[in-house]
Amino acid sequence: MAFATTTDAVRAWAEGWALSRGTADPVPQPWGVTIDIGLPKAVTRHVLFDGYASDEATVRKLVRADAAPGTWVKFVEPPETVAPWMAEGWEYDAAGHLMSLALTPEATAPEVPTGYTRRSWTRAGLTRVVVLAADGSLGVRGQVAVTGRTAVVDQVETNPVHQRRGLGTLMMRTLQAYAAEQGAQDCVLGATDDGLALYATLGWQRHSALTGVFRT
Repeated sequence: MAFATTTDAVRAWAEGWALSRGTADPVPQPWGVTIDIGLPKAVTRHVLFDGYASDEATVRKLVRADAAPGTWVKFVEPPETVAPWMAEGWEYDAAGHLMSLALTPEATAPEVPTGYTRRSWTRAGLTRVVVLAADGSLGVRGQVAVTGRTAVVDQVETNPVHQRRGLGTLMMRTLQAYAAEQGAQDCVLGATDDGLALYATLGWQRHSALTGVFRT
C-alpha cells in the first residue's frame, strides 16, 4: 500500500481534505484532528485515527446528545463499531471507504475523447479539472489537493448524462498525473460505494471503512 498504516493514510486524507475544501487547518487532538469548516450544516469535523473508534469513552464524548448541530465525526471503522455508543440526534452519512494509491512519477494525463475538452487551474496546491462536452455542458469534474509528498483526490463527479463513457477513469488518471507532476508520491481519497469498484480497477487499495456521522 501507499501508506504504512491506516493512521498515516487518514492523517494525510484529513490534511488534504482541509486544503481541498478551503477549511481551517486540522488541529491535533489526542485521538485525531479537529477541522473547523464554518458552514451552517457542517460547522466542525472531528476525524478519529485508527483504533480510537473502539474507545468507548472517546466516542461517547464526541457523539454526545448535547453536541452542537452541524458537528461531524469521521471514523475509520464500520458503522457497527460505534453504533452502540451513538446518542440521540445523530445520523449516518453515506457509507465510505478510505483508499490509497502509490503514484507513478512518469504518469501523464490521458487523451480526452473526441467531442470533449479538458480545462484545469491550480491555486495554492489545489488543482481543479473539468471536462466539458461539445455543447459546453459539464461531463465530469474533480480536484486534487497536494500537501507535500501526499495528495487527496476529492469531489469527482460525472454528469449522469455522460456516464459510461470512460470519463470517470479519465478524470482519475488526470488527477493522479497532475498530483505526480507537483511532487506527490502517494494519493488518498474517501470513496463512496459506487466509486469503490472503479478505483479498485485503477490500482487503488482499500485501507478501511470510512464512517461519517453528524448532529442534526
